Amino acid sequence: MEETKPFKISKQAVKIAFDRVKANKGTYGIDEQTITEFEENLKDNLYKIWNRMSSGTYFPKPVKAVAIPKKNGGTRILGIPTVEDRVAQMVTKMYFEPNVEEIFYENSYGYRPNKSAIQAVGVLRERCWRKDWVVDFDIKGLFDNIRHDYLIEMVKRHTKEQWIILYVERWLKTPFKMQDGKIVERTAGTPQGRSNKSCVGKFIYALCV
Repeated sequence: MEETKPFKISKQAVKIAFDRVKANKGTYGIDEQTITEFEENLKDNLYKIWNRMSSGTYFPKPVKAVAIPKKNGGTRILGIPTVEDRVAQMVTKMYFEPNVEEIFYENSYGYRPNKSAIQAVGVLRERCWRKDWVVDFDIKGLFDNIRHDYLIEMVKRHTKEQWIILYVERWLKTPFKMQDGKIVERTAGTPQGRSNKSCVGKFIYALCV
């Protein structure tokens, strides 16, 4: 029997979330705890995540800022969350994703279950024989400038689970920890990074693009 908590989150869901994070691999966050090290005390670590998330006391750690060179010059700051935060984000994705999956366009391949970049390329190869033109566009600085209040409002339209809204908002406000140790607060944008595209990136592409 589950312990009585303000938010109903399955312990099994937390375990499944860890298995998915482990399968995705990825590096460590500011605590330098690897997936292997996290797994050494797996039962207790997963219980702590479940206990905090289901009681409303879960707060993410700052994300590790890593500068990645852009193709057109300059750098992009990627945020790398800790393993426990990646697990928490995956839990949230598992509960939220079914609510927004139906609003995607058929031709949308980003961050969707059973969709991949290879499939997208395959569709493009087929269509290039039918059309002799292509449209390419990008939303400049989307991850850096998206308004938190707008995104939260969109999340509210697709879930009644207060804990999902609560934690998405906390992730959006999670500060960067720079390589020199400096903590940088954020009032807009998201902690963009491959490790946390499973959650925050999913919300942005589903609700704002």
